[in-house]
Amino acid sequence: MASRPNPAQLFARVQADDLDGALQAGLMDYVAHAGDEQLLPGHPELPQRLQQAQRQLHAAWAARERYRARAVRLARREAERD
Repeated sequence: MASRPNPAQLFARVQADDLDGALQAGLMDYVAHAGDEQLLPGHPELPQRLQQAQRQLHAAWAARERYRARAVRLARREAERD
């Protein structure tokens, strides 16, 4: 079984806007566990913030894929006209 990503480390990277580092550290594998809100004193929002970052990345990746698919469609239509 794979080890669980370190939520405190992920939180620190997300807060520092180091999303590449957070991704490498396992951000997308993070699943909230009971007690995560108590891992960092003063930051009970830790689980919610990590899940928010996951949702934002999923949305950005989906938008990028839609953009790429649109570019392919437009190129195909252009080629058909020529």
